[in-house]
Amino acid sequence: MGRSIHLDAPPKRIISLVPSQTELLYDLGLEEEVIGITKFCVHPRSWFKSKLRVGGTKSYKFDIIRELQPDLIIGNKEENDKVQVEALMQDYPVWMSDIYTLEDALEMIRALGAIVQKEQKAKSIRQQIEVAFQQYQIAFAEKPKKKVAYFIWRKPNMVAGQHTFINEMLYRAGFDNVFHDLERYPSIDDQLLKEKSPDLILLSSEPFPFKEKHIQEFKEICPSAVIRLVDGEVFSWYGSRLLHSIPYFRTLRKDINF
Repeated sequence: MGRSIHLDAPPKRIISLVPSQTELLYDLGLEEEVIGITKFCVHPRSWFKSKLRVGGTKSYKFDIIRELQPDLIIGNKEENDKVQVEALMQDYPVWMSDIYTLEDALEMIRALGAIVQKEQKAKSIRQQIEVAFQQYQIAFAEKPKKKVAYFIWRKPNMVAGQHTFINEMLYRAGFDNVFHDLERYPSIDDQLLKEKSPDLILLSSEPFPFKEKHIQEFKEICPSAVIRLVDGEVFSWYGSRLLHSIPYFRTLRKDINF
């Protein structure tokens, strides 16, 4: 992002503004060091119940952050609010990730491991993820890719397009995103969905919590498509949650007979 931070010593008072990176900090063994999280940092449940919450991912409680006196704040370019993050940068070291690809995610895991002096644990997590994805892609390299539409929001209906981590995960799972020609998270109408004619429609659990009752709406638009509710964390979280991705993708492929 064209900036650097300087730490005089390994951080001992860390605030995380990103759910997936909060989970990674837990898996790196930073029980004592992490002192603040957001209200969306639901994993692990023990931290969600016990750690002090400093607001959401885009709106922070500056008074609480000031009281906590962090020596490191960890954020992400997409998930956090630029203006508020820049305000935090005036008073605290703020380390930001910027993630679109699996390689970006693996580099983030390496970098955070180095910053908090948990290099070996970070290396182990990274290697497990790399091996799992490599084995999966080898196993399904010759399979044709099903055309997929991945919905993140309803009214308006919004999908994941290119330059998103979700698009990357769809590709890694062996799918062809029919909206890869559109940027980021575009709103689409029923006619465009019909024209794209996806084989598979995935309705995410987050940020909009799609339910069974919403399936029929999409069935009326694309009668021939297979429609499934999916765990949004598996497709959009880029920390140690990636350890769960490949088992989930295998189960999903088996479910849709792909």
